[in-house]
Amino acid sequence: MSLFGDGLEAAVQKAFTRPAPKSAGAQMRYLVKQLKGTKAVAQMLRISQRTVERYVKDQIKKPRPDLAARLEREVKKRWQPQIRAKARAKAASTGGIVIDARARMGYTAPIGSTDQDRIRHLTVALPPVYAARLFDAQEQGASDARLQEIAAEALKEVYFQDGGRRAGSLEEVRFTDIEHLEFEL
Repeated sequence: MSLFGDGLEAAVQKAFTRPAPKSAGAQMRYLVKQLKGTKAVAQMLRISQRTVERYVKDQIKKPRPDLAARLEREVKKRWQPQIRAKARAKAASTGGIVIDARARMGYTAPIGSTDQDRIRHLTVALPPVYAARLFDAQEQGASDARLQEIAAEALKEVYFQDGGRRAGSLEEVRFTDIEHLEFEL
């Protein structure tokens, strides 16, 4: 996926109430149940239907590393959809989201101000409006660049302009060279 998309997904997964299946057989059985058949799972994972059946019966226990990664990603994508939806709704309506980032940040401002980009490490609580925008864009399949733009707008308003109390003439915030990015609900 992407840096921002994966970060948002990881934040939502912290809300899970039960751990996702760990073994390959349990993961495969879960996917067969979700997709209602071995044929759909085989097509999704790009393996044979017979291989899926062997995993379901625990005749094969250890998948190849690339298959193990695909299997885990697909299970986590479908695990506890109600809990996932509830966590997103709470963040988008009342809770907001916290962004912890270490990146090069700068801004476009009037002549005479110090707008040079520099590495900053920020931990900022973003209001629910921006959490909703991030989750909506992610659901609609927005690119990593679009999610980065939304996060930059949020940092502009919350951190640089402090909700309108300072830096009113700030035009644009640049948010590049990301070294670390983490979201928390």
